[in-house]
Amino acid sequence: MTRRAVITGIGLVTPLGSGRERSWSSLVEGKSGIRRFEHFDGSRLKTQFGGEVPDFEPGPHFDKPTLRRTDRYTQMAVVASAEAVQDSGLSLPLADPKKIGVVLGVALGGLSSLEHHHRDLLDKGPDRMNPYMVPMMLANTAPGLLGIRHHARGPNYTVTSACASGAQAIGESLELIRRGVCDAVISGGVESTLTELCVSGFCAMRALSTRNDAPARASRPFSLTRDGFVIAEGAGIVIIEELEHARARGAKIYAEVAGYGASGDAHHLTAPHPEGEGMALAMQGALASAGLSASDIDHVNCHATSTPVGDAGEVMGLRRVFGAHADSLSLTAVKSMIGHTLGAAGGIETAVLALTIQRGVITPTINQDDPDPACALGIVSEAREQRVRAALKNSFGFGGTNTSLVLRSLA
Repeated sequence: MTRRAVITGIGLVTPLGSGRERSWSSLVEGKSGIRRFEHFDGSRLKTQFGGEVPDFEPGPHFDKPTLRRTDRYTQMAVVASAEAVQDSGLSLPLADPKKIGVVLGVALGGLSSLEHHHRDLLDKGPDRMNPYMVPMMLANTAPGLLGIRHHARGPNYTVTSACASGAQAIGESLELIRRGVCDAVISGGVESTLTELCVSGFCAMRALSTRNDAPARASRPFSLTRDGFVIAEGAGIVIIEELEHARARGAKIYAEVAGYGASGDAHHLTAPHPEGEGMALAMQGALASAGLSASDIDHVNCHATSTPVGDAGEVMGLRRVFGAHADSLSLTAVKSMIGHTLGAAGGIETAVLALTIQRGVITPTINQDDPDPACALGIVSEAREQRVRAALKNSFGFGGTNTSLVLRSLA
């Protein structure tokens, strides 16, 4: 009998604030978390705004020495995971600690720490380097620290697949549950790379919106005037648990993680396949993994970064997979409000989708005053109540990496 996996806990740190309920209520209200950069001087950049997490306070979760030797991305993972574990009611450590794993998605890791220590090298020389430089920058430091904190001795690793990382980590966690390796996995995605180096690199690619005069209106997925994505930071952590294990302890269940599909475009390092072929393969794989047909899906939480090619490619992929049923789908793009959190995006958006399924409310896609006819599907522009039986979560990344998840209600 196939083991099934469900989400029993959620923790969020987003540009709308720290905490699941704070982020959720702002999303439902259609608020934007995009503003001009405050944590560093972006005045030299073509893009001077993004999705910074406001008033982030990791201090209560760390002693002072540990706080000094952890990167901001790791701190966000710790804060979000603490909320997720508490929300799940899971008593850690488990009787058998090797049955709980930690699998996180991270695209770039501790980039800000790398930049900081490189400046130290240039200014002070190699003999003055911080001995914690390497663990601060490593992409697997976050899951390692979570494993220590929650006494999780099962598989512990980072999935690094650019902007698909968070969703792919959840997909891999599903497989660990199905194979009987784990009874629970702390999973999701985290990223904090809002630095002059990182933003200037994306600017050089002409990947970012340059609406410096109206940051809150810059992330506009499926809009005719979209001009690039809005870079952001954050963390979305979910507790993935084997269904009977969760039921045995009377756990609250948000949704089942029912399917996982992954593919490669084999097309271009930074541009998606123009007709969405690779995206469609991932969606089809997720449906097959879940044992569902296209007509079973009610809703799609889209990747939708607000780039001209990416949004159009996703719509073409959806039409390839769903055919005439595509016109019956409701679509939403969380990035319209929080920007693109890179490796964290799939974690945050999967958490939002689980809340949508549990609460029967679809969050809106804002900035839809000039919809693109080429992306004409059922885009939800104002929050609305809707029972979602089964839904698709798409995440795509540089390198042509595609991941899709299927979540469904157990109610």
